[in-house]
Amino acid sequence: MKHVIALDVGGTGMKAALVAEDGTLLHEARRATGRDRGPEAVVETILDFACELLDLGRARYATAASAAGVAVPGIVDAENGIAVYAANLGWRDVPMRALLGRRLGGIPVALGHDVRTGGLAEGRIGAGRGADRFLFVPLGTGIAGAIGIAGRIEAGAHGYAGEIGHIVVRPGGPACGCGQHGCLETLASASAVSRAWAAASGDPEADAADCAKAVASGDARARAVWQTAIGALADGLVTAITLLDPRTLIIGGGLAEAGETLFTPLRTAVEERVTFQRLPEIVPAALGDTAGCLGAGLLAWDLLATEVPA
Repeated sequence: MKHVIALDVGGTGMKAALVAEDGTLLHEARRATGRDRGPEAVVETILDFACELLDLGRARYATAASAAGVAVPGIVDAENGIAVYAANLGWRDVPMRALLGRRLGGIPVALGHDVRTGGLAEGRIGAGRGADRFLFVPLGTGIAGAIGIAGRIEAGAHGYAGEIGHIVVRPGGPACGCGQHGCLETLASASAVSRAWAAASGDPEADAADCAKAVASGDARARAVWQTAIGALADGLVTAITLLDPRTLIIGGGLAEAGETLFTPLRTAVEERVTFQRLPEIVPAALGDTAGCLGAGLLAWDLLATEVPA
């Protein structure tokens, strides 16, 4: 059976899969990145993991993988196959495509940004299937975005498109790691909600999931924290809607696991803020934590489809 290798590299762990041409996950595996051992060790772990998948595919399907796709965090130069920078992994200018290609015996390798790769999967085979224009926004440790246009993801002129988490929604608000104040992700990410609820509840271990449960049970303090985050999120999303006019707005990440505790008030808040804009359908992501692997697999299959025969 023809298949490709897919790798989704995160800050602490990585997921790998063998993916069939129709998007079926034939095999899945997970491994720690081992970032405590340094950036070079992380890269070596990725290469070793990919080799294991190559061997497994060859043994199970009597043929080697046709290509590989890898999604990594941070700043990515997908065109040149360079993992430029990832703060949580400590690497700079890693020629990931070339390293993987050599280790995997010369098969084609596609490199992508983790959020844009997950967005590709959500848009093509997940919650955005059939939408010609969509915006994928995962609400996790931070907030990022992937802009989907006619089945592809727009990276921008320099690879920075979709960074909705750094829209300033509250000027003079909390300091952000990017150097600005009042960025969306400082107010509406899962991390931001966790911080706010820990302070409001007096429990330093409380997190966003605990806040969502307290909201559902009618806790007034939790509702205040939740509404502050939803108000900021709605402001950021309306800015994105105004600029991009998406048909579907896909919300994923840890905060989306709150289900209608998030989506019902969020849809209301966005609807209250739009004026002339067309309101997109606001839906939860469908693929969960498999989106990155599925997207990496799609990158690999897309690469094969665009290759010019020798």
